[in-house]
Amino acid sequence: MDLTLNREEQRMFDGELGEAPRESMEILVALGKIYGAKRMVPITSAQISGVSFKTIGDAGLEYLHDLAKKGAKVRIPTFLNPAGMDEKQWKEMRIPEDFARKQLLVLDAYAKMGIMKTCTCTPYFIGIRPKRGERVAWAESSAVAFCNSVLGARTNREGGPSALAAAICGVTPEYGLHLDENRMAKLLVEVNCPLKTVADFSALGSFVGKIAKTNYPAFTGIGKEAASEEKLKVLGASMAATGSVPLFFVEGITPEWNVSDGAQKVQFGESELKNEKRSLDSAMKPQLVTIGCPHASLKEIREVAELVAKKRPTCEFWVCTARKTKEEADKKGYTRAIESAGGRVVADTCMVVCPLERMGYSVTGTNSGKAAAYLPNLCKQAVAFGDLEDILYR
Repeated sequence: MDLTLNREEQRMFDGELGEAPRESMEILVALGKIYGAKRMVPITSAQISGVSFKTIGDAGLEYLHDLAKKGAKVRIPTFLNPAGMDEKQWKEMRIPEDFARKQLLVLDAYAKMGIMKTCTCTPYFIGIRPKRGERVAWAESSAVAFCNSVLGARTNREGGPSALAAAICGVTPEYGLHLDENRMAKLLVEVNCPLKTVADFSALGSFVGKIAKTNYPAFTGIGKEAASEEKLKVLGASMAATGSVPLFFVEGITPEWNVSDGAQKVQFGESELKNEKRSLDSAMKPQLVTIGCPHASLKEIREVAELVAKKRPTCEFWVCTARKTKEEADKKGYTRAIESAGGRVVADTCMVVCPLERMGYSVTGTNSGKAAAYLPNLCKQAVAFGDLEDILYR
């Protein structure tokens, strides 16, 4: 069936509202036709990926400047994924100056379109929390997983251009995870061991993502006490990194629980946990430990501050977070405690989109399954994976 546009959408498609809306609606219509959408649906927010200069390069920067010159403006609240550096601390981070200059131009182009420079992969920790059933167009893989799974809102895993197009037009094609019939798990994971740490949940996600591939998983055996939002965050992020999983269910915890009668069953116990953690770890001593992939909550920053106040880590370390969260950590003294222990709280960025390989690092420590999946290819890093107490004091 053909995709039908309403009058306003047709005006955008025909170019009556300007060149940028026309180009954007063309992108959305093409996507809708590819995936069999019948209509566009309004969205309440958009999250844009393709923010780090490292990932978009000169071609991406030129595309953004071209859109901005054409007067592109977003119609809905729109915010950014992490950039390649902390906008205010890039010199202290030792970011190369040529990279920083291009990165600032990227952020300026987005700002000209009316996009908020939030630069975070955890917008839900700074108050951007769509309600159950609410439709959005988010692009960052871990944010998409959290949005669909933990919040029960609805978004497909948008690409950078499609999320930006949706923000400019205020709509997105209705297909995929916007439809009830597609929000169904076909993989049932029975967890038979206690999960205590971020690294435990990361290992579970890394293991399941590789099995799930395009099937959505559901979990049993994860206790409510263990499954904080911070732990569910890394579970979804790890699965999104190893298997492109945009939706999961946890029995008794997530707002939805839809499992196919013929779902494949998988067991995850102590041996799987131990083996997966070992497979992610190079066993090397890290030169830099990076915490906060996805971005750390205020609670996680406090926990790091309390840990390093007792014993100084044996290597340099960063805690990556949103700008708003860092400002709260500054007020509460957590940032000061971390800096006193030789660390740094960095905002706006994430280690996997930061030019680590140009900054003298070759071994990076993390407790994140997502970071462990991306660091070797994106940043040419060997990965020291484990619980914080291990990687900070290895």
